[in-house]
Amino acid sequence: MVLGMVGLRGPSTSYDLKRAISRSIGYFWVFPHAGLYSEPQRLEVMGLLAVDSEQAGRRRRTYSLTDDGLRELRAWLAAPTNEHFQIRDVAELKLFFNELGDPGDVRRLAREQIAQHEERIRVYEEMQRRYADMHGVAPRMVTLRLGLEIERAALRFWTSLTQEFPAVDALPVSSAEDPQS
Repeated sequence: MVLGMVGLRGPSTSYDLKRAISRSIGYFWVFPHAGLYSEPQRLEVMGLLAVDSEQAGRRRRTYSLTDDGLRELRAWLAAPTNEHFQIRDVAELKLFFNELGDPGDVRRLAREQIAQHEERIRVYEEMQRRYADMHGVAPRMVTLRLGLEIERAALRFWTSLTQEFPAVDALPVSSAEDPQS
């Protein structure tokens, strides 16, 4: 990720990388911000990044991709990806354990997820509109299309779940709980 971001952006400080990642890769790849300060240094030691350090002031370190770094990045991009698609979704984890909760939990969870996925779709569609005519970012728009498809699929799923799990006040009362029985 660090090599790729420096390759796309050009010379970058760790802070530059953090900002760029939060507006791009951060939508689909969680990366601890502390790593954006230690990883460039590790890649520098390996000869994959070069560094230009300020001698005064904040002493910022600006990293650039070396020829070896570019070769390593291109080799990684060309290598097959045999890992299965991964999702770390707390909502999906809660859904797995739903039978241990209250009857209305699934419906509430679904409604929360619908709102979140609708908002993410709105953000992604706005990004599409904003960057549609920028030829320099066209190759990265493919990733945005995948993100939109995933969000739309999740929205369809959570919406259908609200039909399967009725509202708590609509649940039938069992005869054991009904004082009239």
